[in-house]
Amino acid sequence: MFDFIRKHTKITMGLLFLLIVPSFVLFGLDGYSRNQEKSEVVARVDGRDIVQSDWDVAHQNEVNRIRASMPTIDAKLLDSPEARYGTLERLVRDRVFAAAAATSNLVVPDQKLQRMYAEDKSIAAFRQADGKFDRAGFIARVGMTPEAYEAGLRSELSTRQVMIGVAGTGFASKSAADAALNAFLEKRQAQVARFNTADYAAKVNPSDADIEQFYKEQQALFQAPEQAVIEYVVLDIEAVKKGVTVSEQEMKTYFEQNLQQAGGKEERRASHILIEAPTAAAPAVREKAKAKAEELLAAVKKTPASFADLARKNSQDTGSAAAGGDLDFFVRDAMVKPFADAVFSMKKGDISEVVESEFGYHIIRLTDIKVPKQKTFEEVKATLEPELKLQLAQKKFAETAEAFSNAVYEQSDSLRPIAERLKLEVKTASKVTRTPVAGSAGVLANPRFLGALFSPDAVEKKRNTEALEVGPNQLVSGRITEYTPARALPLAEVKDRVRERLQQQRGAELARKEGAEKLAAWKANPASATFPAAVLVSRDQLQQLPAAVVSATLSADPAALPAMTGVDLGAQGYAIVKVLKVVPREAPAAAEAQAQAEQDRAQYTQWWTAAESMAYYKALQERFKVDIKVPKPAEPKAGAESPARS
Repeated sequence: MFDFIRKHTKITMGLLFLLIVPSFVLFGLDGYSRNQEKSEVVARVDGRDIVQSDWDVAHQNEVNRIRASMPTIDAKLLDSPEARYGTLERLVRDRVFAAAAATSNLVVPDQKLQRMYAEDKSIAAFRQADGKFDRAGFIARVGMTPEAYEAGLRSELSTRQVMIGVAGTGFASKSAADAALNAFLEKRQAQVARFNTADYAAKVNPSDADIEQFYKEQQALFQAPEQAVIEYVVLDIEAVKKGVTVSEQEMKTYFEQNLQQAGGKEERRASHILIEAPTAAAPAVREKAKAKAEELLAAVKKTPASFADLARKNSQDTGSAAAGGDLDFFVRDAMVKPFADAVFSMKKGDISEVVESEFGYHIIRLTDIKVPKQKTFEEVKATLEPELKLQLAQKKFAETAEAFSNAVYEQSDSLRPIAERLKLEVKTASKVTRTPVAGSAGVLANPRFLGALFSPDAVEKKRNTEALEVGPNQLVSGRITEYTPARALPLAEVKDRVRERLQQQRGAELARKEGAEKLAAWKANPASATFPAAVLVSRDQLQQLPAAVVSATLSADPAALPAMTGVDLGAQGYAIVKVLKVVPREAPAAAEAQAQAEQDRAQYTQWWTAAESMAYYKALQERFKVDIKVPKPAEPKAGAESPARS
């Protein structure tokens, strides 16, 4: 009972999290307004457009994030129409929450933002010894300006508040939870007779005339799609880097300007006891907190060995209290200034006086010091060159991209002039279709690029496509050199496939016919029914039965049992289900009953909260007039077969 759900709680909650909370992905990209204006509108939220280039960048960012965490993932999964549409839905959801936050005037206090900065070591690493911020290094690493990053972070925090009123207050009463769970987890004892298409298809022996007639009627199933031989050129950072050279003098200058970064920064390890008293707190509250800190300091000085124990019992920093106040190693810029000034003025083993910061009052013990060895130019030269080369390439890309975009438009009958000018490779591909084929990757799996290739102008006049932005700092242009329109494959070439499809179709018809006749006969004379052994069916014990059979079993009227019903399984055939009785939800052992019941109710509350959150999001969609203009990819049907390809 409930084992499947409980064993997969992390997966379940992960899916619910994706449904409820926006991804809040931030993008840093040097876009081009001209291309943006030309981009097709794919969705609209609150009167504001989401264009194709927004979608492309968002999806590429998502792909990069997933590949970074799952390097072995199949690239085809990430480039599928379903994956791309999922990115568009998340992008729309982000815009909806942003609009709701703006309308409700949800803002993030500067104090909260400063605290997040103080705790974010990746941001603090860009603060230099003199207190200045390494702006160039930040932009190169993060892909956006510090101001843009702060604005994005502030937006993320404010939009989270949109859902917290619903997602953070989910509640379900004990009676409602128990009633719903009892119904959801009950089992049905049932017998299922299957009439499988495969068993009947084997008996079908169509004539040549039948095959020819079916081929004529269903010719659309047996077509070779339009295809093209293309050539294309990709401009990206790697291509630009090939044209960038770095002199030794430039590397030496860069080394001197980034001397401390090259050698690393001094790190210190400390433990602290925090008595919270935010700057905005009332004076009386702060005085009380300070007095408490002074009292603890006296205890620490009396018995220094008790520091960790006192921190565990008294520190209000939930992140470090359990570890005896240990903050591990950190650089100076990772902490707020008063705290950092105190730590970096102490000697190993010292215990500070009470230190006041914007978060309250700290007692600090310095436990270790890690001083980096300053590296020489020769030691870091090998790593400096690619780093400096990348920075120069990023600066040069915008200029090169402008030249690339203009050239493919002005010399639209060939890609070779711009390829020779920028020293790019003209690549070729054959059997390219309007939609990505299995196994394709990179730009050949990009629907936007393929759509441009097969536009009427590109097909008829074999002109270059415009320079399309298919990823961060990545442009592509292509042209068709040979085009083959869609054509019906000759019957002789697909005769075996036609026969198989016809057998499957007639087999399914025979299965449904015999199943319906048996159902009528068995209802008229129940004693003549021949069913296999009964099985227990529930929502978490499907017994390898089709979803339609499980649904019919669980939806049977308990007051009318035993009862028989027929289930049309489409291409899979037919089934007759005899529901014998309802088997109530199993009760756990007495020793586990209370804990089990509480865990089950907590799970139900999570489901209920997810449903409320989704309903609220749907209401926000209506309020802000969400319009997704791209059709959602159709889910493949069971037993469906793709059209034949040559």
